[in-house]
Amino acid sequence: MATIVPPTERTCERCGRHDVWDATSENWVVRDEVGNPHCLHEWDISGKYNPVGE
Repeated sequence: MATIVPPTERTCERCGRHDVWDATSENWVVRDEVGNPHCLHEWDISGKYNPVGE
């Protein structure tokens, strides 16, 4: 059976906002006070990330 491995951080390609996953609150939190909170974020998702673990 495959295991799904979710991402733990993400960066917006438009404004530079950097978020990390907080397992305690089960939500994304802003890591740095960089970027625009009202940006329609375009996260750095590419074909390199594979959420399926072994």
